[in-house]
Amino acid sequence: MRQMRRRFFLEKFDGTSATLHGDTAEHLGRVLRAEPGQLYELSDGQRVWLGRIERVALSKRGDSRIQFALVEPVVVREACLQTQLLIALVKFDRFEWCLEKATELGAASIVPLAAARTDKPLLSAAEKRRARWERILLESAQQSRRLRAPVLGAVATPQEAFAECDAACRILLSERSDALPMREALVSVAGMRTAALAIGPEGGWTDDEIRAARAAGFQEASLGENILRTETAVLSALSILGFAAGAQISV
Repeated sequence: MRQMRRRFFLEKFDGTSATLHGDTAEHLGRVLRAEPGQLYELSDGQRVWLGRIERVALSKRGDSRIQFALVEPVVVREACLQTQLLIALVKFDRFEWCLEKATELGAASIVPLAAARTDKPLLSAAEKRRARWERILLESAQQSRRLRAPVLGAVATPQEAFAECDAACRILLSERSDALPMREALVSVAGMRTAALAIGPEGGWTDDEIRAARAAGFQEASLGENILRTETAVLSALSILGFAAGAQISV
């Protein structure tokens, strides 16, 4: 059985070598106490290589580097279902928890939504958090040993995001009594390659947003009678969607 090794992302491979820079090199060098000869997996978002540390150069001024020799390619299985998560902005600690768990569960892209019932202070502060959110996605993808981190889209209104969605399976989580149970909405998802999952704000979708979703081909679906917090809905719905599609989470 192949040993499970830590994985780190870098911009590119340089022939038979590679170099980690910046915060990633700092973490590997100072926190994990990297030493020459140790083996780690490296990904450029397209390929994964097993790398052996050749040199550790830590700097007090932030130009730390760790140089690797590439040993052998690593076979990587990507998720067979590419899922786009459309998620309304909620309180940032909970939203960031959603980003982390959605990454672990294989979401390919995430679009934050400025829904009608999203708190306005969250919208005004969202752009300032973007760098932090991208770092959370990167670190979560490394921890879960994915090939690449999810793509973080720009904040959009639900109407904009619904209209631009072209996934084969489109699900809108809804609290309405006429929404199909999730298991019925996913009857035809097996074998599909793309899916979109829309999760609304704490106050729920407005009538205009639901009409826009329907016009864009989204099917309303319910996770049950209980009202779930956003982070619970993300965890449950992505797990159910992956199971119904027979998807394998990236390793």
